[in-house]
Amino acid sequence: MTDENLKSLSRNKIAMLIDGDNAQAGLLSQMLVEAGRHGQITLRRIYGDWTTNSMNSWKETLNFHAFQPIQQFRYTVGKNATDSAMIIDAMDILHSGVVDGFCLVSSDSDYTRLATRIRETGIFVMGIGEKKTPKPFVNACDLFVYTENLVAAKRTPAQSSQNKGGARKKGEPDPLPLLTQAFEMAVQQDGWASLASMGNALYQLDPAFDPRTYGHKQLSKMIGKFKERFEVRIKEMDGSTLFHVKLKE
Repeated sequence: MTDENLKSLSRNKIAMLIDGDNAQAGLLSQMLVEAGRHGQITLRRIYGDWTTNSMNSWKETLNFHAFQPIQQFRYTVGKNATDSAMIIDAMDILHSGVVDGFCLVSSDSDYTRLATRIRETGIFVMGIGEKKTPKPFVNACDLFVYTENLVAAKRTPAQSSQNKGGARKKGEPDPLPLLTQAFEMAVQQDGWASLASMGNALYQLDPAFDPRTYGHKQLSKMIGKFKERFEVRIKEMDGSTLFHVKLKE
């Protein structure tokens, strides 16, 4: 999401709801930082059966990050008990009007309809989960962040150097078709598209789009690697740096 979007969302109140059965406790700090980029996290809850050993990893960070644990017993062995409780709570919060957005943390497709319902009311909803998260849930969110990108900063220097120069990892999709399509959506009559408009188009095309997936911290740096395809124009205005992109013939 662009810097302009982040600034406009900076004062929004966000409810962060975590499915403790389908999220990683070791990434709680990183997930908080990611969600915090889109507003103030005023409501924090983690759902799970706290009588089981599987929730022990959450207990160490629960109080430190001021999360409220929500108990939900497992009625059937092997069945995730948290999804229904989290969905009901989310709907209650939605209708209360106390937040401006939601962050749903899970890799479970059971939350697809919930994310869709939140979006239908015009409320911002983001998701955080693993790359195995089913696409229907990913696409139901305004923005989806893969946890694999949250741990990218922990890569060794050797690993980081292997990704320099925009080289794709084995099995990683080519981002160029998506970038080109986003440009075509954002281009103006003069043949140029602002980077901000292009970024918005990318999230409309793929809510899970993230430059970090391709080894870049920023969209501007990512596009800069495709010099044979895009021309980038940089302009300073009122203390801000504006980027515009043009498709080379």
